[in-house]
Amino acid sequence: YQPVPRGDGQSLALRLQASQFFQTYSFSFSEPWLGGKKPFQLSTSISHSRQFLFDPQTRRADKSRRFNITGLTVGLSTRLTEPDDYFLLSQALSYQHYDLQNYNTGLFTFGNGTSNNLSYTIGLSRNNLYTDPIYPTGGSSFSASAKFSFPYSLVNGVDYDALKDERDNLDQTDADDFARIGEIDQERFKWLEFYKVKFKVDWYTELAKKLVLRPSMEFGFLGAYNNARGVIPFERFFLGGDGLGNFALDGREIVQLRGYPNQSLSNVDGGSIYNKFSLELRYPITLGAQAKIYALSFVEAGRSLNDFKDFDPFNLNRSAGFGLRIFMPAFGLLGIDFGHGFDPVPGAIEANGWETHFIIGQQF
Repeated sequence: YQPVPRGDGQSLALRLQASQFFQTYSFSFSEPWLGGKKPFQLSTSISHSRQFLFDPQTRRADKSRRFNITGLTVGLSTRLTEPDDYFLLSQALSYQHYDLQNYNTGLFTFGNGTSNNLSYTIGLSRNNLYTDPIYPTGGSSFSASAKFSFPYSLVNGVDYDALKDERDNLDQTDADDFARIGEIDQERFKWLEFYKVKFKVDWYTELAKKLVLRPSMEFGFLGAYNNARGVIPFERFFLGGDGLGNFALDGREIVQLRGYPNQSLSNVDGGSIYNKFSLELRYPITLGAQAKIYALSFVEAGRSLNDFKDFDPFNLNRSAGFGLRIFMPAFGLLGIDFGHGFDPVPGAIEANGWETHFIIGQQF
C-alpha cells in the first residue's frame, strides 16, 4: 500500500535560453534504474544552439553571421563493486554538427563551412566524501576520462602532409591565400580527429574540529593522431577566472583559476594543455539545516599551453585569496572570492593584482 505516488528517480529536463547573441534549446532524459535490478543509468540529450557575431557599428548581433551546433548524446553509467563500492564507470557516444555561416573570427579560418564531431567518452570516478556533501570533512573525489574520435586520416586517403606544406607557404595577409587557407582548414576539420584526456582529484582532511583542508589537482590534454592534420579548433581549455559568463558553443571547457580575469590565462584560441593545483582551508560559520555558511582561504596555480614541448608543471600563474560560501536549499550554493594574482597575464608585464569573483553553483 503506497498512499503517496513515488517515481523511480527519472529526470526530464527542457532548457530554452536566449539573448541577443545566442539561442539554446535542449532536451534531456535520464533513467537511473535501467532494467530495474541495479543502478544502471541511461541518459540521453539533444540540443541545438546558435551564436551570432557582434556588429561594432550597430552594437547589436549580426544575424547573418552565425555559428550553429546541433548535438546528440547517449550515455550509460554503472556503479562498480570492485575494488570497492565507490567506483562509477561511465560511457557516452556523442555527435555534434558545427555549421559556420559568414562567421570569421580568430579561432576559425573558414568562416563558411561545416565540421562533424563523432566521439566516444569513457570515464572512471570514485567518490567517498562523507559527513555532508556541501561541507565534507573527509574522503576524496577522483575522476579520469578519455574522449576520442575515429582516426579518419588512416583511411580517408587525404595527404595531410601536402596540405600542411601548402598552408605553411601561404600568406594570411593576402586575400586569395587566406581564402585558400580556409579551404584547407575546412578539409582538415571536416570530421574532427582528436583524443582528449582529463584527470582531477580532491582530498578532504579535518585538521581540527570542523577545520578542513582541501588539496586539489587537475590536468587536461587535447592531442592529435596526425600531427600534419593538427589539433582541432574545438574542445579546447580556457583557464582563468570564476567560470561565470562562460557560455560557449564550440565544446570548450572553462577551468577556473581565481585571481585572474575569466579565460585570461589562455590565448584567444584556447589551450590544448592545462594543469592546475589548489589548496583550500575551510571553516564553518554555521552548518544548520536552513543555511550552511563557511569561510575559506586558498592558494592555487595553473597554466595553459598549446605545445607539449613547452609544458613545465612548475612554471605556473599563482594566486591566493579568501572567500565566503552560503548554501540555502531555495537558492543553492552562492559565494564571493577575493583573489590576488601574483603573476602577469599573457601579454602583460605587471602582476595582475586583485580580482573579485562571484560564485554560483560550482565549487573549485
